[in-house]
Amino acid sequence: MTSKVTYLGELRTSSIHIQSGIEIISDAPLDNQGKGEAFSPTDTVANALASCMMTVMGIKARDLGIDMTGAIASVTKIMNAEPRRIGAIEISFEMNIAIDQKNRTILERTAMTCPVFLSLNTEIEKRITFYWEVG
Repeated sequence: MTSKVTYLGELRTSSIHIQSGIEIISDAPLDNQGKGEAFSPTDTVANALASCMMTVMGIKARDLGIDMTGAIASVTKIMNAEPRRIGAIEISFEMNIAIDQKNRTILERTAMTCPVFLSLNTEIEKRITFYWEVG
């Protein structure tokens, strides 16, 4: 088992990661009858994409002897109305590292191979931008 999700009432859930015991609270968003006081379930999907992309880039960067510490991903989730679903995820990576074009290309291509990227419905538009420190 990966996690255990408990409905807490008022459109809020608690998810416990079994291995670590870490808790994630989620709320329905304001535009869908919720309080919007925590990540919504669709927010966590968009965030998971950025986190997954950053993780596989981190693995590849470590293999290449590149330190990615301090890299930032800014995530925007765009919902479609009918049917209500994620229509697009925009991720802007601020890499804050000076590396050559070859390694930039390797890391960017690696990001697009992360399991979440490959698992998301192909109808979800993925708008990915990388900003590199000039090196």
